Amino acid sequence: MSATPRKRLTPEESRDAALAAARELLLESGPQAVTLKAVAARIGRTHANLLHHFGSAAGLQKALAARLAEVVTEKIGAAVLRARAKDPQDHDPREVVDMTFDAFGREGAGALASWMILNGNEDALDPILEAIHDLVDKIAEGHDDAGGTVHEETLQLTLMALGDSMLGGPMARALGLPRDKAREMAAAQLRSSMAQP
Repeated sequence: MSATPRKRLTPEESRDAALAAARELLLESGPQAVTLKAVAARIGRTHANLLHHFGSAAGLQKALAARLAEVVTEKIGAAVLRARAKDPQDHDPREVVDMTFDAFGREGAGALASWMILNGNEDALDPILEAIHDLVDKIAEGHDDAGGTVHEETLQLTLMALGDSMLGGPMARALGLPRDKAREMAAAQLRSSMAQP
C-alpha cells in the first residue's frame, strides 16, 4: 500500500498552517507545547521545514505572538471605532475591556507572553508591543491626547488583562470576589476617564 502524497503548499500556506497549529497547541496545552516538533507533527511537515520558515522555536513563538497581536488589535480597534460612532452616553467600554481580557486569557496571549519572558525570549514580545502601540496611535489619531490619557488607559488595561490571565481566577476566589471583578474594575476606570472633560 502506498502512502498518500502530501499536498504541496506555498511557503505562505505552510507558514499559515504552522501558525494555526501553534495557536491550537497554545490553547490546548499551554505555551510550553508550542515547539517546532509538535507543530510539525500536527501539520504533517518536517522539523526542517519549520526551521526553514521560523529559524527556531523562539522564531515560531515570535511569529505566533505577531499573529495573535494582529488579530486581537484589529478586533479591539474595530470595537473602539464602533464605540466612537455612537453617542458617548450610549457607549459602554466593557466591550473593549472584554476583548482585551479575552485576548490575554482565552486567546493565550498572556500565557505566551509570560512564557517568553520566563525563557529569556523578551524580544519575541516586540510584535505584541508594536501592535498595541500602533493601535493606540490609531485610536488617538484626531483626538486631543496631550495628557497621554489613551496611552495611560492602554497601559492600565493591558497590565490588568495580563495579570488577570495569570492570577485572576485564584485571586478572585481567595478574596471571595466574582471571577469577572477585574473586568468590572477596568470598565469602571474607563467610564470614569471618559466622563472627565
